[in-house]
Amino acid sequence: MKIKLETLQHQTDALAAIDKAFYGMDQLTKDPNANYIYANPLIKYRYNDKANIDIKMETGTGKTYVYTRMMYDLHQKYGLFKFVIAVPSPSIKEGTRNFITSNYAKQHFGEFYENTRIQLNVINAGDFSARSGRRNFPAQLSEFVEATRQNVNQIEVLLVNQGMLHSKSMHRDDYDQTLLGGETSPIKAIAATRPVVIIDEPQRFPRGKKFYEDIEEIKPQFIVRFGATFPETTTGRGKNKVTKIDYYRGEPQFNLDAVDSFNQGLVKGIDIDYPDMPEEQADNLYKVKSVKAKELVLTQNGKEYPINVGEKLADVDSGFEGNITYTGGTNHELSNGLALSKDMKLIPGTFAQNYQDEIISQALDCHFKAEQENFLRPNFGNNAPKIKTLSLFFIDSITSFRGENNSKGWLAQHFEDILTKKLKKLIEHYELAIDDREKEYLSFLQATLHSLRSEHQNVYAGYFSEDRGSSDEDIQAEVEDILSNKEKLLSFKDENGKWLTRRFLFSKWTLREGWDNPNVYTIAKLRTSGSEISKIQEVGRGLRLPVDETGHRLNQDEWQSRLSFLIGYDEKDFAQKLVGEINDDSPIKLNQEELTDDMIKLIVKARQNSDPKFDEDQLLNDLDKRNVITRSNKFKNDVQLNGKTMPGYEALCQLYPELEQQTRVAKDRVRDKNSKDNTTVKLRKQNWQQLKSLWLQLAKRQMIKFDLSVNKDAEMVARNVFNDSDNKIFVLQRPQIIHQEIDTASGEAMVRETPADYSAEYLTMNYGKFLKILAKETDLSVNLLNNLMIKAIKRLRNNANYINEKTLGNLIRTFNKQFNERIKTSYSYEPLNFSASTSIYNTKKQNFVNSVPASVLGIYQSDSTSDEKYLYDRPPLRYDSADPELKILQRSYGPKISVFGKLPKQAIKIPRFDNGTTTPDFIFRIEHGNKPIYLVIETKAENMRLGDEEIRIIQQKYFNQLKESGVYYRMATSEQEVHDLINKLENGELN
Repeated sequence: MKIKLETLQHQTDALAAIDKAFYGMDQLTKDPNANYIYANPLIKYRYNDKANIDIKMETGTGKTYVYTRMMYDLHQKYGLFKFVIAVPSPSIKEGTRNFITSNYAKQHFGEFYENTRIQLNVINAGDFSARSGRRNFPAQLSEFVEATRQNVNQIEVLLVNQGMLHSKSMHRDDYDQTLLGGETSPIKAIAATRPVVIIDEPQRFPRGKKFYEDIEEIKPQFIVRFGATFPETTTGRGKNKVTKIDYYRGEPQFNLDAVDSFNQGLVKGIDIDYPDMPEEQADNLYKVKSVKAKELVLTQNGKEYPINVGEKLADVDSGFEGNITYTGGTNHELSNGLALSKDMKLIPGTFAQNYQDEIISQALDCHFKAEQENFLRPNFGNNAPKIKTLSLFFIDSITSFRGENNSKGWLAQHFEDILTKKLKKLIEHYELAIDDREKEYLSFLQATLHSLRSEHQNVYAGYFSEDRGSSDEDIQAEVEDILSNKEKLLSFKDENGKWLTRRFLFSKWTLREGWDNPNVYTIAKLRTSGSEISKIQEVGRGLRLPVDETGHRLNQDEWQSRLSFLIGYDEKDFAQKLVGEINDDSPIKLNQEELTDDMIKLIVKARQNSDPKFDEDQLLNDLDKRNVITRSNKFKNDVQLNGKTMPGYEALCQLYPELEQQTRVAKDRVRDKNSKDNTTVKLRKQNWQQLKSLWLQLAKRQMIKFDLSVNKDAEMVARNVFNDSDNKIFVLQRPQIIHQEIDTASGEAMVRETPADYSAEYLTMNYGKFLKILAKETDLSVNLLNNLMIKAIKRLRNNANYINEKTLGNLIRTFNKQFNERIKTSYSYEPLNFSASTSIYNTKKQNFVNSVPASVLGIYQSDSTSDEKYLYDRPPLRYDSADPELKILQRSYGPKISVFGKLPKQAIKIPRFDNGTTTPDFIFRIEHGNKPIYLVIETKAENMRLGDEEIRIIQQKYFNQLKESGVYYRMATSEQEVHDLINKLENGELN
């Protein structure tokens, strides 16, 4: 399997934000060293914080991709070629190195940046060691510093972690070697290159602290910081104390926060699980009062229990099973490797081996549930690409895993025993399989069991910091696979067709940062992490969306993916803390005491999407009229709304749900599996039975059959596009300069900026590369494209300068838009001879399911009175938009409507001509003489997006074939429109 990087919209948006925020190059400088060949050209506002840029991106959304592509962009557009990437730790450094040097990254960026490569220079501990009595610079440092602009196709990148950057080796100046003809200090030599600095994880480089001072010493012309978290600054004291996030320009230039990342499906959803325990055991809790190098003090019910180094915890409470002792030292650890800190809580029962076994067992259940779904891909057919499923276990003791004297540790042995039992049970189940894909999965399970029983098993592996010095070849092979062979971990078979069964990984928090694998579906913490680190960081190794065996990244619309996170009972509030962290990341802070300006702006902006005339006055008048707020915008305590009394803030959220929709993570994105909250909605079977005759038709699968004219249409569209009758597609491309003038005509000084081409050669690209990308993005033959290009260039007086990136982008965008427009009706649906289960109907049992996850009906909820015609038990109502969905659900309907309700996502799965499936939003059954009729509704806001019309055409075409069965389809933008459609149907006025 080869990973295929894809250009994702949120990453493109981040790059566009950087491009917009970058001030450009100083073309008017009189600096005599401007053309110094070892250094970057000069940037406007260099060495000034106003030039620096902050890019906020949540964990798992691809910030490494963005800053890598940014370097290519800045090099191509402005000639910048020396970059320093500063990361906080060696593990993050290793993850960055693996990405930039990977073949899949080189191949991907090579498609956009012709003949350009990154020369990555990495400085590691030990690189400065003296040899033969001489103190020389590391070769990679010399290569970075002394590389020149003359190699126009090479970008020089220096990758260094903060510890290395802060080391004496980087700052001393007594080397027996010079750089650039005179520099004897590494820091000064780097500064002489006028670098652009990229800071990864900026919260670890706070301004005014030592590690940021190291950044300042290399004198970057400008800095771009990338991270999910930024440092905070505090001013004032006591009541006047103010804490705010430290952004260079007051706010990030791009902000993809945690709420947006989860709600937009850019990362996996999360399910939190923990084994329950008897209340008596749970209440038997000890707290760390103090922890010193030679003594640990626990307290319970006011009594203190001192424990010296070497003494057993079981002497305090027999619930601390085993021979766990306090080892102390500077790390304040127990003998099982758990680092202690003041106020930490310890529950003896969670230290028992049987409790650890229970977490392992639950984790394996979660793993195999996900693995079966990812391998078999139900409802996608036997040809659907499989998805390799991985699980990650964080443990507290390396000895419990590696063992001593070549013996297997007790934890590894317990894991093997539990895994073996589950494998045997699964194999027994699939031995009865008749389906080809299930037989293939049986073979995978059998190979796993066989490997597990062999002398050198390849089913699970571990990586710990101590492994770096190990001479054991098996351990080094494990480490190499985990750290560097991402594609091997994601593959099912090797080059000889042999199953690759390794998919269970163990670590002691060594893989907590810097390492990631998109196909981690289960993370189990067999011991608390011991410190209050970010909860998002803890789940971060499993947040990325998965890739299938072809290397294609699957978004949440294609394949719903969730991370199972297993923890101990002592962390049962983990889900609550995680949700709190996500919500705290929203730039808008909700105030339940008063309506703030930020809250007003957010509501107005969101409401204007459906009502452009909506403004602040209309909002305040509405809230005042409903007695929600006072004249000073304070919330009133008792507000009457829909027959209920509630606080003013709650009333605001019911009236304007978009407030919390955009500042709170949706309830289905992080689920506490032990929570008593009901996450399913029960179907009213008697109402669904009234839809069964229709549903038997909807359950039949359909195939899209394109008209024979499609290929001719593609050629005709291509010829029209290449003809470029408006002279807007084939364009010349030159670098630009921003021209500034000071205008005082209005009585005050104003700076006017105008972009202009400056005298330079046109930007062009290799013709073969041009054709290759064009063919890939349009699915047209290279031969046809070559013939069309020859004619076009001849028409343009044989000017090859038109072969550039702008022309390429114009051709791809215009062709795909015109071709999709042309073929969106050039196909038909052809019924297949089988039916398939969907989220609402089980074809094997030939009945409707009992309940569905609430999330498939909507991510928001609202209390409502019961309606016997509704398809589900309620309250609450589930919906995705307040207008029109919630209004449609809250409306009363006449006696001719026998049942109505929202259709769950993927309830019908209508195939789309441009890939994927679609399902409408609502269905109404209307009594009409002797035969019922059905109205199917797709809801959209009045200001529909470009793709909404295509969805309407797809659904309309699908339901047109069901008109003889009394099915009518329409798209609606308001509840009044739905009401009018029902009246027309009842009166026989709708065709």
